[in-house]
Amino acid sequence: MTIQPFQVQNMLRVYDQHLDQGRRMARYRMLLQRASPGDVVNLSQESRRKQLVEKIATEIMDSLMVSGSNNPVVLDIKRDLQREFGYEMEFRYLPLEPEMQILRKDGEDLVEVTGEEKVSIIERFWRITLDKVNETML
Repeated sequence: MTIQPFQVQNMLRVYDQHLDQGRRMARYRMLLQRASPGDVVNLSQESRRKQLVEKIATEIMDSLMVSGSNNPVVLDIKRDLQREFGYEMEFRYLPLEPEMQILRKDGEDLVEVTGEEKVSIIERFWRITLDKVNETML
């Protein structure tokens, strides 16, 4: 396989654009820090950990559960939800829909969960996810 000179030039141009963008962002960040040094909030170790746990839990709920990941934490969460509600569930997003769809498996059929049941599943899903992430974090 031969690499054409224009391909190398294009790759180097893209890298150069990324470097420029990184420099601009670093300068912008530095200017923001200088402009408002009194506005900086120092968070405790515990609050930073809580924020990180919530961020990871959100990522699990938004991405990993929907994608059918084989991540052990995701599989534990699914198992806990199944044990608690008594049926298997599938999570997905429909195109152009902002809200997660929860489907209950009835044999080979999938039935959409709605209303209060969906709200209780999502609330319990969030609590279980937070607990699992908190347990697994160092």
